[in-house]
Parts: sequence; C-alpha cells; structure tokens
Amino acid sequence: MLPVNQEDEQREFVITRHSKGQWDRREQELMQWSDRHKPRKHPKKTLLLEQVDVDAELHRTLILLRDKHVQTEFSCAGVSLLDEPEDHSLYAYLTLIASKEAETFIHTAIKKMKHRLLVTFEPERNRYDLSSFYIGHNRSFCRLLERSAELF
Repeated sequence: MLPVNQEDEQREFVITRHSKGQWDRREQELMQWSDRHKPRKHPKKTLLLEQVDVDAELHRTLILLRDKHVQTEFSCAGVSLLDEPEDHSLYAYLTLIASKEAETFIHTAIKKMKHRLLVTFEPERNRYDLSSFYIGHNRSFCRLLERSAELF
C-alpha cells in the first residue's frame, strides 16, 4: 500500500508513468472526441453479475477478479461511438478496492498493458482506478484487462 499522510487524503495519485508526448496525444484525442458528432444508435450492452447490471465488455474480467478475491466497485466501458452517448464512457475504467490482491493484479496489468493503462490511487476512498489511457481504445483496453485477469 502507498504511504499516505493526512493532507494527501483528498488527493488522487497517478501510479503509472507516461511521457509528455503521451499526455499530449491524450489531450489531442480528448479535444477531437469532444468535437465529434456522437450519433444515437443502440444502448450499451450489459450482463448480470450478482444481480447487478455490468458492462458486457468487462463482465468476464469482473468474474475472474471476483474469483481471485479482488473486490471491484465500479466499471464502465462504452466501447464505441455507436453505444448510447449518455452511457458512453470516454475512457473504459475499472475501480478496485485496495488490497494485497488488488495491488498484485495491478502490477500484472501494468506489465501487460504498459502505456495503455492509467492507474490512480484515491487514499480517501482506499481504491484504485484503472482506465484506458487513450480515447477510442476502450475495446482493446477491455481485452487487455481481461487477459491480465487471466494471467493473474
């Protein structure tokens, strides 16, 4: 677990490292995404997991993590602009409650996903957020996350 002092408890810490060029690319993609027309085609696909609707793209990952005692809190993965715009996630993401198992999984995911993964830690909520670093890469992010869960 990361050491945290009281004044840091309101902050979020970026765990992964990205170059200035990568952050610049991310910012450019964000501007392009915000200007893009987002047509309404069909609703997000969901599946039930323990009586909760979860994003279909993350369903298997969530099952694998649950079976390996990694507690998840939120997930979202609007994978294309064809998804319902209101339900479309700009970045696919997965929230994990901090634990030894979660941290081990995060290390596995960082090794597998490299610069495609953005991991932050919120001390106040004792949780990690794993998200797609780039916009428009949600589907590949979900597949890589699933593969990381299989390897873990």
